[in-house]
Amino acid sequence: MKLAFFLLRLLSPETSHYVALNALNLFYKLNLINFFYPYKYSGKPFEFKGLTFQNRLGIAAGLDKNGDFIDPLGALGFGFIEIGTITPLAQSGNPKPRIFRFSDQGAIVNRLGFNNKGVDYLVKKVKNRTYKGILGINIGANKCSDGQKRIDDYIECFSKVCQYADYISVNISSPNTPNLRSLHLEENFLPLFEALSLARKEKEYTKPIFIKLSPDEDKKIISAIIDAIKEFEFDGIITSNTTIEKDNLRYSGPHNLDGGLSGKPLLSKSNELLKITHEFDPNLLKIGVGGVDSKESFNSKLDFGASLVQIYTSFVYQGPEIVKRLLS
Repeated sequence: MKLAFFLLRLLSPETSHYVALNALNLFYKLNLINFFYPYKYSGKPFEFKGLTFQNRLGIAAGLDKNGDFIDPLGALGFGFIEIGTITPLAQSGNPKPRIFRFSDQGAIVNRLGFNNKGVDYLVKKVKNRTYKGILGINIGANKCSDGQKRIDDYIECFSKVCQYADYISVNISSPNTPNLRSLHLEENFLPLFEALSLARKEKEYTKPIFIKLSPDEDKKIISAIIDAIKEFEFDGIITSNTTIEKDNLRYSGPHNLDGGLSGKPLLSKSNELLKITHEFDPNLLKIGVGGVDSKESFNSKLDFGASLVQIYTSFVYQGPEIVKRLLS
């Protein structure tokens, strides 16, 4: 396994990502996952709004954008899987190279830009899954959409996935789609939240809706969003998405590093947002994500108010073994 990880790192980050996931899928089809990764969590499940999370650790959106790898990821022992971000229409995302790895710092910078195969493709994959655990679906808007069309994109995705999602997360915080983070402004998030609330009632969707936040906004903006989340009776938040600040990232290479920073350097910033949101409303459910790569950082999310925790970058670097490391 160590040799396999070494060889993967010789490939470009985006190529190695898909090679690794397809290898995991092959292991799953050959019934080899339990042989290589036999860990089974034996602790107490977490209950929320009628959902039973077998444990508090999940995989964050972005790893499996299209729902191609739900079953193999679900076999690794996660308490929940989140797929997406999905948009109404397929789109290729931003130009390559668009993923930059800093393995010595446990960090990744990406500017993917919601590359995905479209919501209809994802729905087909979700309908054909055998995974019976908690599945969240992260929704967004196409790059070309703005104003009312952007709201329409979210509603189209919501309407198409709600029948199959145990929860829906609303991505208003990716830094890699132009102007998407403007949805943190009250004049923009209020119409979106109102449209989502109406769609929820029309579809009779009773399962949770979470809003995924940026770690780069000030307290006043976050406070306004929390108030609106409570007003529209949404169920929680995901804190946080990647950060555009890279002051604590060491880099002297040739590439422009525009994009979102994830991994270990994000831990303190995402924990600060988690702490702030918990102070604003300790009863609002929070999924903590950002910088979790050890038992200590996992516990820090819970200490700052998260009920559930997600990982992405540490899974890329440490592989499936990290599930046991964090939950044991």
